[in-house]
Amino acid sequence: MNLIHAEGLTHRELNDAIRGAQGACTVEGCRGQRFIAAGMSGIELTVGGTPGNALGAYLNGGSITVLGNAQDAVGDTMNAGTIVVRGNIGDAAGYAMRGGKIYVGGNAGYRAGIHMKAYEEKIPLMVIGGRAGSFLGEYQAGGVIVVLNLLAPQGKCVGYFPCTGMHGGKMFLRSACETVVFPKQVCPRPASEDDLRELRSYITEYCGLFDLDTEEVLSSPFTVVTPDSSNPYRQMYVAN
Repeated sequence: MNLIHAEGLTHRELNDAIRGAQGACTVEGCRGQRFIAAGMSGIELTVGGTPGNALGAYLNGGSITVLGNAQDAVGDTMNAGTIVVRGNIGDAAGYAMRGGKIYVGGNAGYRAGIHMKAYEEKIPLMVIGGRAGSFLGEYQAGGVIVVLNLLAPQGKCVGYFPCTGMHGGKMFLRSACETVVFPKQVCPRPASEDDLRELRSYITEYCGLFDLDTEEVLSSPFTVVTPDSSNPYRQMYVAN
């Protein structure tokens, strides 16, 4: 295991050290360096401390595990691979991600999953263990977002204006969502048995990573949100 001490390193110096490491690599003492592992592939990286914005941006494969919190734009436009954040993440996580998986143990800030998209076999996935802030899934065009609301289940699982402009993809919210206001262009509904079977495939790995009981997680009500096939956003963004 290669160990890199990040204190005092610029983000360029830190990334050079990561690229030069052979095999699995651990970074200690991260202090907000941006663009860690941006555009890399085939890595197995563990990060201690707090990485700055755009961790794993354009990631092309491999895995990144953050032992604490991460700042904004985690997985920005990532193509493949897995990012696991044990703590909370900032705003705009998974911005325009088009492949790969992001698993978050805690809460997500505003605009998680904005412009998330899918192409052929690439179906990006983001699973948030806590709650998500406002504008979750804004202009979502593809992929899957799951919010489990495990940390404070008595509160709302999402903030204001979820699914604004959503015209593709799917969202699973672990809540009956009785007080959540959705835009008219989406179709929220209680999860069916088929939905729950699909959901199980998404959260089984998550529960293994965070030592959770899959059956217990699935025992609560879920709301599924998809775009209305006649919604005007779909006509603007999807070719017929």
